[in-house]
Amino acid sequence: MQLRNMAKPNTAFRSRKLLRDIRLNAGLYVLLLIPVVYVFIFNYIPMYGVTLAFKKYTIKGGIFNSPWIGMYQFERFFSNAKCWQIIWNTILLSLYSLMAGFPIPILLAIGLNHIRSNKFRKTVQMISYAPHFLSTVIIVSIMSQLFNLQFGLVNRLVEVLGGKPKDFMGAPDAFRHLYVWSGVWQNAGYDAIIYISALSTVDLQLHEAASVDGANMWQRVWHIDFPGILPTIVIMLILRMGSLLSVGFEKVFLMQTPTNISVSEIISTYVYSVGLTNKRPDFSYSTAVGLFQNGVSFILVMLTNALSKRVSGSGII
Repeated sequence: MQLRNMAKPNTAFRSRKLLRDIRLNAGLYVLLLIPVVYVFIFNYIPMYGVTLAFKKYTIKGGIFNSPWIGMYQFERFFSNAKCWQIIWNTILLSLYSLMAGFPIPILLAIGLNHIRSNKFRKTVQMISYAPHFLSTVIIVSIMSQLFNLQFGLVNRLVEVLGGKPKDFMGAPDAFRHLYVWSGVWQNAGYDAIIYISALSTVDLQLHEAASVDGANMWQRVWHIDFPGILPTIVIMLILRMGSLLSVGFEKVFLMQTPTNISVSEIISTYVYSVGLTNKRPDFSYSTAVGLFQNGVSFILVMLTNALSKRVSGSGII
């Protein structure tokens, strides 16, 4: 009984303290309210549309009055002959992008951090992150011009070297390589910025002490720089794992052709085709496929976070 009576004054005290804090910082709370309302309206309210995955959507019934059909749409997707091929294409493209695109910004940041010439370092950094600001349409257009079968620079070079021209943009065996390495070229410099910022927090006295003890550059990178940015690397890896099944739709869609569809059809382009471009769009089915993709991404984030906390002690939660 005494514990309950003690809890009430504490609760009342915290409430008065919160109200006083709101009065004193009213302007800051108003500024905070704007993004909170924005996120609630555009991110949380539309989540009710996820119920379409468990309904047979009809225009007459709408989202609220369409009949419930349970897990039928998910069963329909997994029984589809193209299901596992689409999932495999998505995972393979994501893993390839992760293995090629994740370590290169780290290596670039460490390399720039050890360049003594400030002018040269800034020049390389500017040149490397400039492609990030090109739109996806422009990137794919550049690739189409370079690898064009008739007049592309690459095919002209192949002919000069005695080879035969090849339709790289339409070849299934070239699609993943073009997608991944063009993405590395476009984003490596920009992604390196966060690692450069993390490296700026590493104490220079550690490098000086290591140099005095006879450590070379590679030893200082391995024993000082890498441990210093390890928490940042872990967080970025967790975020990348969360998007393992969320391969960029725009670029894949623009690079997709009838000849490479066997390797370029991924979950996001499949959702687009069945949900919007069909003669009879199937909103419930496409919602179920998209929900499966997001559910797997959430599970991967939680598993990667738990594993990283156990191994390195760092995580996002």
